[in-house]
Amino acid sequence: MFSLKNKTVFLTGSTGGIGKEIAFQMSSLGAKLLITGTNEEKLKDLSSKLPNENDYIVSNLDNSQNIENLSNQLNERGYSIDILINNAGITRDNLFLRMKEDEWSSVMNINLHSTVFLTQKIIKGMIKRKSGRILFITSIIGHSGNPGQSNYSASKAGLAAFSKSIASEVASRGITVNCIAPGFIKTPMTDKLSEDQQNQILKNIPASRFGLPSDVASACIYLSSDEASFVTGSTIHVNGGMGMF
Repeated sequence: MFSLKNKTVFLTGSTGGIGKEIAFQMSSLGAKLLITGTNEEKLKDLSSKLPNENDYIVSNLDNSQNIENLSNQLNERGYSIDILINNAGITRDNLFLRMKEDEWSSVMNINLHSTVFLTQKIIKGMIKRKSGRILFITSIIGHSGNPGQSNYSASKAGLAAFSKSIASEVASRGITVNCIAPGFIKTPMTDKLSEDQQNQILKNIPASRFGLPSDVASACIYLSSDEASFVTGSTIHVNGGMGMF
């Protein structure tokens, strides 16, 4: 049984389907959760339901100044982050020939640029303490590509490559850096797909089902645990066999 007692977890993108499940599972294992997102009401609601000590910060990770402000708030509140889970991300889908510059740049900014520089802020404390876990929630799309999602796939592929580089830089400091690449996970977003669309997707999943947020959260728990201290620079694919990378 994994334990996260006395660990402080900083989770971005906390209020979506996957984010909430990660928060609940980690809180249930004794972690102190620090959650962040753009919707204060959703953050308050999640905070009130988590079983262990927690806190929240309202923040939009869409520019460098907001990243700086968030980092300052962490310092002001005296937090030392043991586990960073970068889950925040957006999509703005369009075929490449029709894609506007702001559709490309907004996705790259939040999914890649802001995530990179938030990680840079957090990793400094981990290096001083010679201990830490950093996780990036990427996507199967970052490995396989997908029509209409060239921006999203590029941002997630960029995170996967970035994680390997920094994993090699900080491994000697007791810090692991890994990715989790979900496939099609059952969330309110997938529920909006028609029955025909869902059946078409299921044909390409050897496990013959959509994943659950709990499948992703379980992978997070393992990679955040002491038992995963020798796993770094890796990507765990949580996709029911889709792609077989």
